[in-house]
Amino acid sequence: MNNPFRIGVLGSGKGSNFVAIADAVAAGKIPAQVAIVLSDVESAGILTHARERKIPAQFIPPGKFRTKLDEDAEREFVKQLQESKVDLIVLAGFMRVLKGDFLRAFEGRIVNVHPSLLPSFPGLEAWKQALDHGVKVTGCTVHFVDAGVDSGAIIGQQTVPVLDNDTAESLHARIHVAEHELYPQCVAAIARGEISVVGRRVIAKKS
Repeated sequence: MNNPFRIGVLGSGKGSNFVAIADAVAAGKIPAQVAIVLSDVESAGILTHARERKIPAQFIPPGKFRTKLDEDAEREFVKQLQESKVDLIVLAGFMRVLKGDFLRAFEGRIVNVHPSLLPSFPGLEAWKQALDHGVKVTGCTVHFVDAGVDSGAIIGQQTVPVLDNDTAESLHARIHVAEHELYPQCVAAIARGEISVVGRRVIAKKS
């Protein structure tokens, strides 16, 4: 591809959603390339998966805070992503809240997947929230990232039934399967320029 669409991925854990996206790129289902993978956890599996695929991968120390990046770390993340000329930032299990300067640097170009049907059950352990609440259907949501908690415009959603014999672990596992289907589809639609954002609504562009 001439001037391919470039994706930067941020993750803190095993990286299963990154693997789903990288495999979709390799299979030609996403017209893009993964330019860089960054993590705030030195031992994160996502870095191993990236290096196995010969994708540039780097650990950046997050600093002194537990739930966000400190200023030096934030600057380094932004610098690496800008130098890699990324068009879209994909959060794949990145466990830190992104703040103002980072969001301003990549406004409208950061996406995340959340394990519930937003706006229901934002925040941590959404699958457990859904189970405890007694809903019969939950799922996952791909959304743009803004300054709120899981509050950005919704790009796509996929439902997952809650079974009577579900545990938090079994429900979470099935939501993961749905994430691995939905996330690559949404990233592909963005890479192809197939969506536009009108207020809070993400609309498919007419061909």
